[in-house]
Amino acid sequence: MNQNQNQQKIQNPETQVQKTPQMNERDFINDILTTEKYMTDAYTQALHEASHDQLFQDVLAIYTETANAQRSLYNLMFKKGWYAVEAADAQKLQQSHQQFQGYTNQFPYGGQQLQ
Repeated sequence: MNQNQNQQKIQNPETQVQKTPQMNERDFINDILTTEKYMTDAYTQALHEASHDQLFQDVLAIYTETANAQRSLYNLMFKKGWYAVEAADAQKLQQSHQQFQGYTNQFPYGGQQLQ
């Protein structure tokens, strides 16, 4: 990646942890976050395939708890400076918005809200 492609990162100051062969706090939280991501993906698949209404509601409740746990872990890692995101380029963001805005006329009902 050259300098022109280098995006600005949005990140808090990093909380330092001791680097040893054993897992540290950052390692544990990152491992749990990764597990939560896999779990939400699996629950999403189960929701798509649930044919029984009560099963769907039960899995939806579990999915919601898992997604909330995932978000809490992300927020904790971001707060501690262990998770960074790239700042969006304003021009690229505007171009994407215009591109997808043009797709609304392809939606049923002309992209209008159903009532």
